[in-house]
Amino acid sequence: MTTGHDTPCAENALLHALFDGELDAANALRCEAHVAECAACRAELGHLVEIRALLADGVAWRAPDALRMRIRDALAREEQAAGAGRAPGPGWMARLRDAARSWAVLPGGVALAASLALAVLVTRPEETTDLSKQLVAGHVRSLLANHLTDVQTSDQHTVKPWFSGKIDFAPPVVDLSDRGFPLVGGRLDYIGDRVVAALIYRRHKHVINLFSWPSDGRIPRSGAMDGYNILGWQQAGLTFWAVSDLNAVELKEFQDDFAERAPR
Repeated sequence: MTTGHDTPCAENALLHALFDGELDAANALRCEAHVAECAACRAELGHLVEIRALLADGVAWRAPDALRMRIRDALAREEQAAGAGRAPGPGWMARLRDAARSWAVLPGGVALAASLALAVLVTRPEETTDLSKQLVAGHVRSLLANHLTDVQTSDQHTVKPWFSGKIDFAPPVVDLSDRGFPLVGGRLDYIGDRVVAALIYRRHKHVINLFSWPSDGRIPRSGAMDGYNILGWQQAGLTFWAVSDLNAVELKEFQDDFAERAPR
């Protein structure tokens, strides 16, 4: 089951779940037995241990006061614009990046602190929670309303052109039937105040809704809500969100398989 000392094999997808104690007893024993035989996975597991040890010390740097003030001022201006009935301008994230860029030339901790402050401020918890609710609602709605697909076919070459002219981007459609995630079809949905693409895949009796739309630069935060796992990532200028009652390990396998075959 090994693939060499430098490249982790297919079992690498389960290492994080094993390391975090998320596998059931049977899969944990199987994975541990494999790690004992596979040098590559053993090295990868050791790398995870080293990363956790480094993170255990925490980040002790504080963003410079001037940077913090500039970011707060930028956010305040956008909130005032929203309060006056105007949507935030399209360049608001660029202005925040500009505020941090002036510190990028500083060494070590100061530059890192600047980037950390920017990441915390531009990804607001309430925005993430609201989006998660909308994603889960879209998933559940597609099941309850018998509107899982607008175009029902396992042919990726039929689903992809169906979206043409209906939305302002071209979502990648990949065939994952050989990986155990057959394509069911696609539809349009409405998430985050815009029309988005939804691709439908299955894993045994579980439905996976894969929503996508052009990226706005914000980093997706994965999680779970109301018994559904939500996995987000960015690729090729698009934001993807996979929502399903499928377990987190298999949903991560779906993400890895899709990301591998989709354009980068």
